[in-house]
Amino acid sequence: MFTACVIALAATVSAPALAQNSPSGTQASPSKATYIQAGALLDRPGQPPRGNTTVIVRDGKVAELRDGFVPPEQGATLIDLRNAFVLPGLVDMHVHLWGIGGDPMRARLEAMTRDRFDDEMTAVANARTTLNAGFTSVRDLGGDPRGIRALRDAIDAGTVDGPTITNAGEMISVTGGHGDGSNGLAEDFAEAVHAKEINLCDGPDECRRAVRAQVALGARVIKFAATGGVLSNVSGGLGRAMTPEEMRAIIETAHGLGRKVAAHSHAAEGTKSALEAGVDSIEHGTFLDDETIRLFKTRGAYLVPTEIAPVAALAQARGGALPPATIVKAEAAAAAMAASHRRAYAAGVKVAFGTDTGVSKHGDNATEFALLVRNGLTPTQAIVAATVSAADLLGRDDIGTLAPGKTADIIAVTGSPLQDVTRLEHVDFVMHRGQIVKGAPKSL
Repeated sequence: MFTACVIALAATVSAPALAQNSPSGTQASPSKATYIQAGALLDRPGQPPRGNTTVIVRDGKVAELRDGFVPPEQGATLIDLRNAFVLPGLVDMHVHLWGIGGDPMRARLEAMTRDRFDDEMTAVANARTTLNAGFTSVRDLGGDPRGIRALRDAIDAGTVDGPTITNAGEMISVTGGHGDGSNGLAEDFAEAVHAKEINLCDGPDECRRAVRAQVALGARVIKFAATGGVLSNVSGGLGRAMTPEEMRAIIETAHGLGRKVAAHSHAAEGTKSALEAGVDSIEHGTFLDDETIRLFKTRGAYLVPTEIAPVAALAQARGGALPPATIVKAEAAAAAMAASHRRAYAAGVKVAFGTDTGVSKHGDNATEFALLVRNGLTPTQAIVAATVSAADLLGRDDIGTLAPGKTADIIAVTGSPLQDVTRLEHVDFVMHRGQIVKGAPKSL
């Protein structure tokens, strides 16, 4: 394990300014440069890494990449990563930061004593955990719309530590579908929950309204449930839940408002309908046939595999932490997903990294890499999925690679993840927007 060495040159930097995970502290004055001396630098995932390189950061951006270990200029901060492998910050395209994650039994037991303010505080902690795991950007695909929007804005303002968030608000769903929070509740509770659900829609016109409602609450991406889901407490299965007309209404409305669209989808029939309607990404894609794979390629849509999700859900279901209605669905999803994804990867379907963290525990996001490699991606392809491809799906050109003008989202690990992708499960250094959030010493 290496230790990141940070040295202030010709400037006095106080220990609190370098304190790890300080929400309001700034690790270096924006007017000063930071020199990162990297022993190996994967500046453009998908291409070979560079050798000894110095990354110069100014005002939260990558200013220069220079060969060798360049001596810092007067007043700059030096970060010694000469024994490390440095690469762009990782992107998780499918997380749920809101509330308790990875512990469904605890969530159920505390449901009557927690409210949205408790969940907001937990989301703040989940965001910090995610950032410390090396994920500097995420797409949050379902949580309290106002709460996640507030968390997104607080991170953007530097008030709290966390990854840059692209938020979906609540998942749009038909009544009784995967996004209906009243599923399986006792009558009194179901009526109370159902009365507040503006994300439900039945028919194209209602689905257009549901999209506009999420955008009005600050959603920057739209998610809908094309099929049933494993974790919803209803035994309706994993088949198609929405009509093609409802899907088209959602996607056309969202695109018209400048939002990309993600479709939760398990069954092939739901995935085909969503792809034909013009969806940007399919989340899970558990059951894929030849026609569905062909549609992915002709439509240019991304598959966001979330391979850790059915593994975690099946263990929880068999352990009694999930309701009985979920067990059969978890078993079916876990059995089918790996085989489907192997076929998709071999066919060249575009892949963007995503975990569905919140089903699994926050901070364990990088365990997804080993599953991707086990099912057919190379370590290089898996890293591309979490950098270059994820940035493309987000529609962001400031992340995914390290080049002049890019946002300084930078991580470092011990050893090469191109040789052993599990190296990414232990991130030693994290810089987010030019600020050190992990790897700096507590004092100089």
